[in-house]
Amino acid sequence: MIKAIVFDFDGLIIDTETEWFYAFQEAMEQYGAAFPFEFFVTCIGTVDGRLEAFIGEQAGKENVEAICNLGRELHTKRMETVDIREGVKEYLAEAKELGLRIGLATSSRRVWPEMFLKKLGIRDYFEVLKTSDDVEKVKPDPALYLQAIEALGVNANEAIAFEDSAHGANAAIAAGLHCVIVPNEVTKDIAFEKFHLRINSMRDMSLAEVIAHIT
Repeated sequence: MIKAIVFDFDGLIIDTETEWFYAFQEAMEQYGAAFPFEFFVTCIGTVDGRLEAFIGEQAGKENVEAICNLGRELHTKRMETVDIREGVKEYLAEAKELGLRIGLATSSRRVWPEMFLKKLGIRDYFEVLKTSDDVEKVKPDPALYLQAIEALGVNANEAIAFEDSAHGANAAIAAGLHCVIVPNEVTKDIAFEKFHLRINSMRDMSLAEVIAHIT
């Protein structure tokens, strides 16, 4: 019996990741370096220093801080016009109607999802937020999901994780949750190793239909 759902944030609730790619691609170009998509997809869903290392290799270690700052600045501007992904609000409302508990597990710092959840008017749906501020290791390590289900008071097999990245999916599976993949524009061609269901959009199936499929 499913008792809870746990959402990822970046790329799932809003598509921060597509904008992140274009922002850092532009930043790298300004320093005469390329930012290939093939490398970018390895960074999605985790924070482990590989981005800074890559920038140093391609544009010089002396430019890493400047490029990262420029990339973040460009990303912030691009995010001003990004809206919530299709079906997210409907899933949250349906989860409440079904009596499910709702959590969020993200590799980002807490201030980032808090800002957007409030802006989008959906912060009150989430009983639990687990972020990189709460763990030593982020996704693909399962710690975020393990903490989320513990705080929600449910067992792993009683929860469904919604993810858009391979690192996130691996974290959810490692924690023992059911995992539903909802890819975005930059993750749709990634090879996902393990998951229980994949849908293109939350508009494709109702939450009740997802639960019925999984159980």
